[in-house]
Amino acid sequence: MLNNIGPAGLLLIAIVVLVLFGRGKIAGLMGEVGKGITAFKRGVKDSTQEIENASNTADDTTAARDVTPRAERDNA
Repeated sequence: MLNNIGPAGLLLIAIVVLVLFGRGKIAGLMGEVGKGITAFKRGVKDSTQEIENASNTADDTTAARDVTPRAERDNA
């Protein structure tokens, strides 16, 4: 059904929405949508950094260590 709307239909819908809600209400709504997108991007970035930090920390703690007693290492 949406494939048959076309540019003229979209323009008509935009005009009806503008008349019903008013320019100020739509501008406020778009501002809130923009803030939501920004917060979502920030959350994704923060969680990605947190995962990378955890991965780096895990690599450091799980690295192989030499646990041979010191006397045996010195004799080798």
